[in-house]
Amino acid sequence: MSSLKEIRIRLASVSSTRQITNAMKMVSAAKLKKAQDAITQIRPYADKLYELLKRVSDTLSSEHDDNIYAINREINRILIVVISSNRGLCGAFNTSVIRQVMHLIHTQYSKQLARNDVDFIVIGKKGAEPLKRLKYKIINQRNDLLEKLNFDKIIPVAEEIMKGFVDHSYDKVLLVYNQFKNAAVQILITEQFLPVMVPEEEDKQPGMSSDYIYEPDKDFIVKELIPRSLKIQLYKALLDSIASEHGARMTAMHKATDNASEIMRDLRLHYNKARQASITNEILEIVSGAEALKG
Repeated sequence: MSSLKEIRIRLASVSSTRQITNAMKMVSAAKLKKAQDAITQIRPYADKLYELLKRVSDTLSSEHDDNIYAINREINRILIVVISSNRGLCGAFNTSVIRQVMHLIHTQYSKQLARNDVDFIVIGKKGAEPLKRLKYKIINQRNDLLEKLNFDKIIPVAEEIMKGFVDHSYDKVLLVYNQFKNAAVQILITEQFLPVMVPEEEDKQPGMSSDYIYEPDKDFIVKELIPRSLKIQLYKALLDSIASEHGARMTAMHKATDNASEIMRDLRLHYNKARQASITNEILEIVSGAEALKG
């Protein structure tokens, strides 16, 4: 049985840990509210814009070969954009992203991986660390995007990705990130960023005309509207990931706080039992000594 001093030291340690995890939970809850508002506001706009983008791309692809963002090519080289976090203590948030990336490159893109034709852009330290350890090719790492994110900060990254696709450096670009559902649930997403996916036949609404009137012209759509829509999609993915991170950390810290409270209850019970046993032994020693004196 542990001594009373050891139990007191353990109690103090667990109590300190519980205070830290509880404080981290409160901080994440405050940050989550702001991040949740941001993704909730942009998601309807981004989703509708992307739906329109796919339909316009479908029309342009069927009429012209100059829609450079929707051209499907043989997949020789791929680029995977991995969105993680800069900090840990958020449960399986980062490990699930890395696990999904490993699954992708070792199953669907094993041929490209064998030829060393898989490149990565990593946003977040926790996603970069295992990829560096495994010596995969990271062409860009942007940890700064997760600090005070705004639309202007993601423009250079989006333009770099689009330029790589247009220049035939990459034939396919994927995003791997956590999509925010609620504070307790994050959905792991593997999303095709480029080429732009056109609607499947079964997804097209019957009777919907695809004969659009373009203003000012189709070249403007390809050169201005489609790139801007792609930038917004990347921005939305980052907002989703940030909100998911705060939700995952808040949930993880809440569980850690509850576990610390349970350990403290067990330690207090253990301490009281040990203290009671110690007092009983002292009483027995006193009684035994008194009986010996009488004899």
